[in-house]
Amino acid sequence: MTHAIRCESLFKRYPGRVPVDAVNGLNLEVETGECFGLLGPNGAGKTTTIEICEGLLPATSGVVEILGRRWGQGQDAEIRERIGISLQETRLPEKLSVIEILTLFRSFYRTGPSPEDVMRLVSLEEKAKSWNENLSGGQKQRLAVATALVGDPELLFLDEPTTGLDPQSRRQLWDIIRQFREEGRTVLLTTHYMDEAERLCDRVAVVDHGRVIACDSPRRLIAGLGGEHVIEFSLASSDSAATNGAPSAEHAGQSLFDFVRAELADIATAGSLRREGDHFCLSVDEPHLALPALLTRLGDQGRRLASLTTRHASLEDVFVSLTGRHLSGASEEFAGDQR
Repeated sequence: MTHAIRCESLFKRYPGRVPVDAVNGLNLEVETGECFGLLGPNGAGKTTTIEICEGLLPATSGVVEILGRRWGQGQDAEIRERIGISLQETRLPEKLSVIEILTLFRSFYRTGPSPEDVMRLVSLEEKAKSWNENLSGGQKQRLAVATALVGDPELLFLDEPTTGLDPQSRRQLWDIIRQFREEGRTVLLTTHYMDEAERLCDRVAVVDHGRVIACDSPRRLIAGLGGEHVIEFSLASSDSAATNGAPSAEHAGQSLFDFVRAELADIATAGSLRREGDHFCLSVDEPHLALPALLTRLGDQGRRLASLTTRHASLEDVFVSLTGRHLSGASEEFAGDQR
């Protein structure tokens, strides 16, 4: 078996006066032993997809295979013995202690580590006798992950597991995920933190409107932008107004974005250009060559810069380029063409 998860033509429709297709023909394959990330904004279909894979929601149609098995075919108990789940929101009994909760969850499985061992793994041993209601938000999140580990799973589902964690706790959980993967096991992870996906995931799928629109390693997705670096700049307000407001005859009918794109089209090593509010983001391979060319070109046109920064391209840039908005929600960017 090479695939821990396989989804083929997966649909989930919620009926109503206007039916909603939360998952709309999604295809996905997660290989055994990899950490796989699902990226997308709220409402993209990530959580619905992961809950169908976990057996918590029925699909409207399509094929879902988990560790070579299918839900609803007499194999549900076997699948549950082999997976661990940490939901986006986990509500555990408030009046039970940490050790009591882990002991309870451990009783659901035939084999697995002791509650004490799992407690140490997530650094909650000092809170063993503390009630759940007295834990901090980060401690509750680590406890939720611990409940997913007590059955010694082959496949671990983590839906935004580091939300609300402090930086130290977040990195501790990263170490747990890395160790889990190094043991040859599989992780399906959803996250809104792009640095998390880039550090942890072997491959990521970008999900939008209920389907996968891109899938590859983080490095290859970033390289697909047309450059591994981004030059961000904005023009002085007088220049922006002159071009974007009442245009001169020279630029009549041409938006500021179209004007900048036309001016920078032949800059060496440049890839895609997009606009975010009053800022422009130019993807480049060699910033040491592209930056002088950019400054020269703007200077020749009498344009003045209001701001200028350079940085490495990220998965956030990939998502904006593919969908025209940020992972955190809608925005005003417009994807430029790649040369």
